[in-house]
Amino acid sequence: MSNANIQYANDATTFNNLVINSDKPVLVDFYADWCGPCKAVAPEIDKIADEKKDTLNVVKVDVDANVEVASQYQVMSIPTLGLFKQGQLVARTMGAMPKDRILKSLGI
Repeated sequence: MSNANIQYANDATTFNNLVINSDKPVLVDFYADWCGPCKAVAPEIDKIADEKKDTLNVVKVDVDANVEVASQYQVMSIPTLGLFKQGQLVARTMGAMPKDRILKSLGI
């Protein structure tokens, strides 16, 4: 099931366009299709994307497809969630958690 409020950046160019060059803050979900905790947190990411669509962009990065960006941001375990503002990573958290904890831990 896809969410119209979530974009995918499976290469460095798309990541730069959607995240680094965004005029809005961006929540980045570093994930993989085979990752159980990633699947568990996906519905929470969907809720955030829907509820915050006017003030926050949500971008998913498949760490297997976009190794370059995952490596650049030293993603060592997934899911890793990062908040980018004006092209800079300003907060990050790891692991599956409910929406409210995600928002609190990232200061959204």
